[in-house]
Amino acid sequence: MSLSSLLRRGVGLQLEVMSELSADRLAETLVAFANGDGGTVLLGSDAQGNVTNSLQAEDAETLLRSALAQCRPLVRTEWERFEGRDGLVVGIHVPRSTELHSLTDGRVLVRSHLGNEVLDGAKISFLAATKATGDFEQETVAGAGRADLDDEVIQDFLHRRAARLGRDLGQTVDELMVGIGALKPDGQPTVAGLLLFGREPQFFLPQSGLVYVRFAGTEPRGLPGQTIYTRREDFNGGLARVIEGCWAILLQEMRGEAVVRGLKREDKHVYPLFAVREALVNAVCHRDYRLSGKRVEVRQFDDRLEISSPGGLPGYITLDNIIEEHFSRNPRLVNGLFEWGYIEQLGLGIDRMIEEMVQAGHPQPEFKATPYSFTVVLHRTVVAEPRRAIPEWATGMNERQIRAIQYLKESGRITNREYHELCSDVSPETLRLDLNDLVEKGLVMKIGDKKGTYYILK
Repeated sequence: MSLSSLLRRGVGLQLEVMSELSADRLAETLVAFANGDGGTVLLGSDAQGNVTNSLQAEDAETLLRSALAQCRPLVRTEWERFEGRDGLVVGIHVPRSTELHSLTDGRVLVRSHLGNEVLDGAKISFLAATKATGDFEQETVAGAGRADLDDEVIQDFLHRRAARLGRDLGQTVDELMVGIGALKPDGQPTVAGLLLFGREPQFFLPQSGLVYVRFAGTEPRGLPGQTIYTRREDFNGGLARVIEGCWAILLQEMRGEAVVRGLKREDKHVYPLFAVREALVNAVCHRDYRLSGKRVEVRQFDDRLEISSPGGLPGYITLDNIIEEHFSRNPRLVNGLFEWGYIEQLGLGIDRMIEEMVQAGHPQPEFKATPYSFTVVLHRTVVAEPRRAIPEWATGMNERQIRAIQYLKESGRITNREYHELCSDVSPETLRLDLNDLVEKGLVMKIGDKKGTYYILK
């Protein structure tokens, strides 16, 4: 990875810059990255990529040895040289560790948006328990082979990743797949690889799909005389397809009032789109995939949207610190979806989700946590509007016909083609019946025949 692509992430959860060299600070950062989601330390650079120190390779090696001597157990690192006209910058890459690391003075640190945070006893216990479960997303999947990955999905990922980075990394596809943890060096897919790029990951991991249910009313029992739910959709495939499939349904089901200007329909939505998408993506990438028999669930009611993922809060995260802290159960899935463009900025989504909901006039999101599930509830504030008298001409019409009459008032005439553009999600036969009904009601007049047919107000 180039120096510029590293710096695009910005100093934060997975990047630190050290313009002034310090073995103590480097040791703290190595431990914090190893206990968190991993990261990179740039020696001899500022946040803009300017060389700030006449760094020599020998100086970097000495500094790293001194810092590693303060880490218990030893933190695994890899380092990379970035040569420029102004001098040398050294990048020290730290992968996420399955062990709990501390400094020689006993401090345990993790990485947060504020820098390296020292954990207290309770948080250390939570983090240690999480580390003890191992690295499930890097385990191989019995019976799965390289052919179980979808090359079209992989190419889409690589194309978007190269566009985001601004360059092709010059590696083969399988080398890149090994680098991001999707394949083992022997070509066997990992759990992360199947979830991100699998043709049918649910064949191996049935719990990796998602179910959407739209309930009538505000309770999961339906209205009197109606079925429990009005819509149910199941989504399978790789995580990107699961997210996009559910997102397309949510866009339909969250439509509020629409404004029609000429032939253009502008849809408004009952919830802020960012807040919903963030909750959806988080549920898919942060769930505990070790838990079988339960999928991510999206439940929509008239007054709220509930998105629930199997598995309790990861690491030392609690309901009290969920806004300030960040810890990924599945860092490779998170990084994969980030590189793909499904996550805008690592670790900052909860803050913006709350902000978007409040700015839209809704309550703050509600977070519910149990040992085996985590749920985000987006409550909808319904503003009662004064009832407007229904025009006499609108009595007995459906929404499409009312839209057609409004268009006729503005434009004077409407054709079958224009009506279809106005209601593009409805079949031509349904629209033809709509217009015939308006003719029979004496509201519009049909002019012409066949392709030359159009309608005017009567």
